[in-house]
Amino acid sequence: MPLARLGTCSWSLGPDNPADLVRLIHATGLDAVQLGLSPVVTDLAGWATLVPRLIEADITLLSGMMAPIGEDYSTLETIAKTGGIRPDGTWSANEAMARSIAVIAENGGIGMITMHAGFIPESAADPERAVMIGRLQTLADIFAGEGLCLALETGQESAEVLLGVLAEVDRERVGVNFDPANMVLYGAGDPIEAMEMLSPHIVQVHLKDALASAREGRWGTETPLGQGDVDWNAFFQLARDLPREVDAIIEREGGDNPVGEIRAGVDFVRTHLV
Repeated sequence: MPLARLGTCSWSLGPDNPADLVRLIHATGLDAVQLGLSPVVTDLAGWATLVPRLIEADITLLSGMMAPIGEDYSTLETIAKTGGIRPDGTWSANEAMARSIAVIAENGGIGMITMHAGFIPESAADPERAVMIGRLQTLADIFAGEGLCLALETGQESAEVLLGVLAEVDRERVGVNFDPANMVLYGAGDPIEAMEMLSPHIVQVHLKDALASAREGRWGTETPLGQGDVDWNAFFQLARDLPREVDAIIEREGGDNPVGEIRAGVDFVRTHLV
């Protein structure tokens, strides 16, 4: 099946306020967005009007994203300790955030929330893994209660580990937000092999590119689309063969010209969709 709709990520554009986000999305030439919803919860005064402003501007809300509280992406070591729902110290706050996001998303007609689960232990016998599985089940149930799907973003674990996690979570409304560049950035495996393994579970894709690090345990380097290590011909062929239509979201987290690079990314994507 072909990709369904093409959009970009709100956080890629670095908006100052809801009106600024509307302006920046229009500047990319797109009319659809994956919306970072955590600011609506943590900074209500600044972002309370976000969803209605986008709807009024005829911008389609493809999905939402939850950025768990307390994450530190300074290094691979810091995000391994602080990422997702792994830390005990932030779990209660993140559960509360999920409940708020679920209501905001349902009210705004958003049907999917994506997030990083955090670095899940590889061994199924690890007691910390069982704790994280239980927390993911709780989040899945919170979102399902508002009619939402939870999509776990790839990268912080191998495809094999993520497949096992999906089986253990065992919830109908849990799938995968597949980001090929994250597999490169985290050194988590070949993105195309991972996409083949996870294809039955993929419910959305991020379009992002990266170069692998020459040193183990260090971040790779994000690049504009088409300038990294992702095999895009193979990616788009696999996307066409997915068992369901999925939306494609251009994400750019680096660089100093997000609008220009996203516009170039739109052109790059469209050359692969003809």
